Amino acid sequence: MSDTQPYRKRRRPAVSCTLCRQRKIRCNRETPCSNCIRSRNITCEYETLPVLPHRSRESDRDEVSSTTTSTTAPVQDMESMRNRVTLLENQLENVLRRAIRPDPPAPSTAETPISSIETSNSRIGGTFYIHHGDPALGQSPNMHRSLTHKKIMYGQSHWMSMSVIMVKDIAQMIDRQARDPDTQEFSEKVFSGMHKCKRIARLVKSQREPPWPCPPTPELPPKSITDDLVDCYLRTFESVYRILHIPSFRRTYEAIWVTENEPDSTFLVQLKLVLAIGATTYNNNFTLRQSAMRWVHEAETFLTNPHLKHRLNIQYIQIYCLQLLARQTAAVGEDMVFISTGNLIRSAMFLGLHRDPAHLPARTLYANEMHRRIWTTIIELCLQASIYAGCPPLLSQDDYDTQPAGNFDDDQLENDDAVARPEVCLTQSSVSVILRRTFPARLAITGFLNNFTSKGTFEETLQLESDLRTGYKALRDALRAFDSSHGNLPTDFQIRVVDTVMNRYLCAIHLPFFAPALKDATYAYSRKAVFDTALKMWYAIFPASNDFGSSSSNGTTPPVRDDLQRIVTCGHGFLRSAVLQSILMIAVEMRTQLQEDDGLSPTPLRRDLFTIIEEAKSWSIWCMEAGETNVKGLTFVCLMRAYTQGLAKGLGKEAIGRSLVEASHDALQRGTELLEGMLENKIPEQDQAGLGGLSLDDLTPEMLADWQSIIPTDVHDPYGYDMMNWTFDQTEIQNSWLF
Repeated sequence: MSDTQPYRKRRRPAVSCTLCRQRKIRCNRETPCSNCIRSRNITCEYETLPVLPHRSRESDRDEVSSTTTSTTAPVQDMESMRNRVTLLENQLENVLRRAIRPDPPAPSTAETPISSIETSNSRIGGTFYIHHGDPALGQSPNMHRSLTHKKIMYGQSHWMSMSVIMVKDIAQMIDRQARDPDTQEFSEKVFSGMHKCKRIARLVKSQREPPWPCPPTPELPPKSITDDLVDCYLRTFESVYRILHIPSFRRTYEAIWVTENEPDSTFLVQLKLVLAIGATTYNNNFTLRQSAMRWVHEAETFLTNPHLKHRLNIQYIQIYCLQLLARQTAAVGEDMVFISTGNLIRSAMFLGLHRDPAHLPARTLYANEMHRRIWTTIIELCLQASIYAGCPPLLSQDDYDTQPAGNFDDDQLENDDAVARPEVCLTQSSVSVILRRTFPARLAITGFLNNFTSKGTFEETLQLESDLRTGYKALRDALRAFDSSHGNLPTDFQIRVVDTVMNRYLCAIHLPFFAPALKDATYAYSRKAVFDTALKMWYAIFPASNDFGSSSSNGTTPPVRDDLQRIVTCGHGFLRSAVLQSILMIAVEMRTQLQEDDGLSPTPLRRDLFTIIEEAKSWSIWCMEAGETNVKGLTFVCLMRAYTQGLAKGLGKEAIGRSLVEASHDALQRGTELLEGMLENKIPEQDQAGLGGLSLDDLTPEMLADWQSIIPTDVHDPYGYDMMNWTFDQTEIQNSWLF
């Protein structure tokens, strides 16, 4: 018997790798295959044993006529090569099939545009799905329509929708540094620092969170503090968004302090929401944050009472409006306000507020004017929630016919024979009435940006912008027309808020074309419009004379901030998103200008733009000093600052990448210090003792994996979502932290 083993007969070549064949598992036939990658197999080899070819009748006849009946070595080599070619052809066919796989047919005639979804994945950013335009809807496939991240879809008006696209090169640079052996160790310190910040932030928030449910209580702060909080609210939000009738509110408020009778529980809920909103502008560091959060939770418990019908009235709608504002200023489920706004609109329509009082039974002047004022506030809150969340507006102009309120002061409404004041006379409702005139143009822009059927053409963009600018000019003329001889003039807060609101929409309408404009001069006007409005928003909130150099954390006297600056620093919501939008657009424009420079020497930085980036860093620190627990804002600003500095110095990509890692490390270190300060100030003595003398450095991920064992078991978030912590989804915390 011969020792040589006969060739194994196979009618087809082995197309799986050696490891997959041994394990008898499916192989994707790539080099290396997915199973070898998963099992960390160093080599992925494909066996190329020579096999006997499949014999056909023709080959048999040829073999009979052949003078050679045995398989020679050259024939074996030829067959082996033929099998190898077949294997490679099969692998190439599989790759091409995956690359150009046709879309599966949908139930309708239109095909599902799977190819219109672009996936962006990085270690620091996680996974983002960028939705491009659908040609079937008349949209350009080169335009970004929306963004999906962690099951949430953000439309074009959301600040993050464009940010991921325009700063993903930063994420790619940091990813490369994390893979570089020379910087890998330092890069890992950045990620561990991020996780430490997250763990401390959880502990801080657990101390602030009130129990749920949180029944309303009669306790109030001392009258001196309560008076200040009421004044803070009335001079800020109430001067722009009319919700209360101030004289009747003050009478009921003063009666609480002089009567021994138990105050009305509904009014107490309303009052506490006023206090929660006013606490945002009470001082620089939002020292009443924890109380404000409790007051918001008490109101939420009140509103979720199932026995609602008997108290569904104007006061209920007022409480709901105040609740939506308070949730944004106190950062209690502020990113879910869009959902709650839908309930507010339905409740208001259920009461008939969407119909003008002229079509309803006769009522008093007070009832009719409060009807119109509150409806104006409702649709304003609805529109701001839509553009803030990047979602379609919840109503159209065909859904209501309620007219704007008259130009009345509040005390006039108590007299049914009162006559509206002239337009040149500023009243307590004038600013709200004037802003309402621009509502149709702003509603059209919101729908244009966030409705998925919108074609989003550049021509329509220019037309909508023209309509809004026309309304904006009329608004400015109306505000300037007020005559001081007839009364007061608009306050600085009112003018700056209105200016910020209008520029936010002017910036949003051009956002879809901002990224293409950086490469295509066709849309150069959009680039200029976005940059100009971003600058205007920044300077409306932070005038150039502001002192950003001082901070309470460095031992110097902190700057005195005005009401609007405290709102965007201590609170969240629409106005704060305007600041984020401004910083992003200014930083991207600054970066692009540096990249476009083709000179040989380092490019000098525009001092005004770089000053804004420096001020943005100070503002981010202000936010954390006021109780912000997320270091995202500070880290992002520091990264943009380091990137622009590197470009200005003419550094290469590797050097800029190292500077980005260093900047993020420094930002996280600073954020850790601020978070540790919050934890030391917030944890009661008995809770500190319960930690068993552990320091913050001793808190490991394993110890905090079940963090419910450390914090009170009755902590509950009725909204289940936190704007500044959406970046840290538990399923992606290992892979996502920047955005």
